[in-house]
Amino acid sequence: MISPLAVPIATIFGSEFLGTMILIILGVGVVANNLLPKTKGHDNAPGSLQINWGWGFGVMFGVYGAYKTGGHLNPAVTIGLWVSGKELAPGIPATAANMATYIVAQFAGAFVGAVIAWLAYKQHYDEDCDPALKLGTFATGPEIRNPFWNTLTEVIGTWVLVIWVIISGYTEGTTIGPLGVALLIVAIGASLGGPTGYAINPARDLAPRLAHAVLPIKGKGGSDWGYAWVPIVGPMIGGVLAGLTYIIFW
Repeated sequence: MISPLAVPIATIFGSEFLGTMILIILGVGVVANNLLPKTKGHDNAPGSLQINWGWGFGVMFGVYGAYKTGGHLNPAVTIGLWVSGKELAPGIPATAANMATYIVAQFAGAFVGAVIAWLAYKQHYDEDCDPALKLGTFATGPEIRNPFWNTLTEVIGTWVLVIWVIISGYTEGTTIGPLGVALLIVAIGASLGGPTGYAINPARDLAPRLAHAVLPIKGKGGSDWGYAWVPIVGPMIGGVLAGLTYIIFW
C-alpha cells in the first residue's frame, strides 16, 4: 500500500504551482499580444486560432513543469480523477490533504502567472483600450450572456478535457502526453470555445480575474464578478461528470 506521504506535500505544491504559473504566463500573454494595442501581435494577429494555439502550448509546457504531480493545473482535473477512483498521479493517492494542496497550488500559481504576464505587457495595458479587452486578457466572458447555457458550454468542454485525461493514463515529462493535451486544448478552443471563451478550468479564470481586480491597470473597468461563478461551477460539474463517466463505461 502506498503511503499518503510518498510524495511530500511541499513537492506537490511546488510542482502544481510552477506548472500552473507557466500555463497562465503563456495563456494570458498570448491573449494580451492579440488584443492589446501597439503589441507586435495586435495588427497581424490571426485571431482566435492564435489564442487557441497559445493556450494549448501553455498547457503543454505547464504539464512538463508539473510532471512530478501529473500536471493537473486544473481543479476540475483533480476532482475528476478523485471521482474516477484513480490516484492523482503515480504515488500520490487522492487524500483530502493531497487534493487540497493541488487545488491551492493551482490557484496560487495562476494568480502569480497573471501578475507576471501583466508585468510583461505593463505599458500596453496603460494604453487607451476598451476595458472589456483588458479584462478579456485575464478572464473569460460569454458572447451571448445566459447563465444556464454558458454553464452548460463549460460543462461540455471540461468533460471532454477531463475524460481524455482520465482514460489516457498518467502523463510524465518524458512521454508524448503533454503534446496530446495541448492538441486537445486547441481542438476544444476551436470547436467549443466560441460561446464562452472556454475557461474549462476554475483556476485559469478566477485567479487571473482576481489579479485583474487588484492590479493597478489604467482604465481597466470592472472584473465582471457577476459572471465569475460560471467558469467555476461549469468546469467542476464537467470534472465530476467525467469521473462518473469513467466509472460507468470503463
